[in-house]
Amino acid sequence: MGKGTSGGRRDETDNCHGRCVTDPLNGPLYKLNGLGLLAGSHCPHYDGESKRRPAYHDLILQGEVRPGYAADDGAALHFIDGRLHGVVSSRPDAKAYREERSGDTVKEHELQVKWLG
Repeated sequence: MGKGTSGGRRDETDNCHGRCVTDPLNGPLYKLNGLGLLAGSHCPHYDGESKRRPAYHDLILQGEVRPGYAADDGAALHFIDGRLHGVVSSRPDAKAYREERSGDTVKEHELQVKWLG
């Protein structure tokens, strides 16, 4: 598969095509194993539910998922060859973040988002 597609090696990576945070019909959040195409983890709908941010941070701190990315509703992360190439959004206020563990906390680094509107 070409650049920008879901082609790539499968290994024990964590992302939504590896591990991400999800919930069944508004139940408790948990990690979900995906395809393992990208390194790191992912939390979609980051601003859509108040419990997502703390649950994602807890999973990172507990070592359940690796640090990774979070994206608000309407934001999409674009990867090419396993590296973040850019972030786009259908909403003018949607954000995305790189999440990393720093001791006993998780640091969020806001990413530049290109609004497509």
